[in-house]
Amino acid sequence: MKITLEHRNESHQSILDTFDLPTDQEKYTTLPKDMDHSLPDGVHPIIVVESKPIGMFLLHDNERVASYTNEPNALLFSAFSINYEEQGKGYAKAALRELPTFVQQHFPHIREVVLSVNLKNEAAFSLYTTNGWIDTGRRIGGPIGEQRILSLSI
Repeated sequence: MKITLEHRNESHQSILDTFDLPTDQEKYTTLPKDMDHSLPDGVHPIIVVESKPIGMFLLHDNERVASYTNEPNALLFSAFSINYEEQGKGYAKAALRELPTFVQQHFPHIREVVLSVNLKNEAAFSLYTTNGWIDTGRRIGGPIGEQRILSLSI
């Protein structure tokens, strides 16, 4: 399996609009079709591509990052999803393995990527921690409950 990470462009949108997740997953993220096409400055939509787009996440390089870490050279990783029909094939793990290289190439000043994961979302927590993310011990409130803050050194 060979996946790549790419900045979102208009050619991806028709496929992104078809993404679907079961309710128990959708409550923890935002589907690409539910995101504004014009995101705020400092928010970078990244597409996970195999032979077609199969996933998406956001990288934030703005003031939001400061509420997750004291590291001035950090990005916030959010809204990660793999289209339901593509799940179980290792794409999420592959995307997380590609993330450090992508960040080094496109954001060379970055030293850390942080994210928050709901305390009840054990599947996501396990995915991240088995792929190099460290639980910082920090907790913040979230829209549907308390969130763990995880960190990945770049």
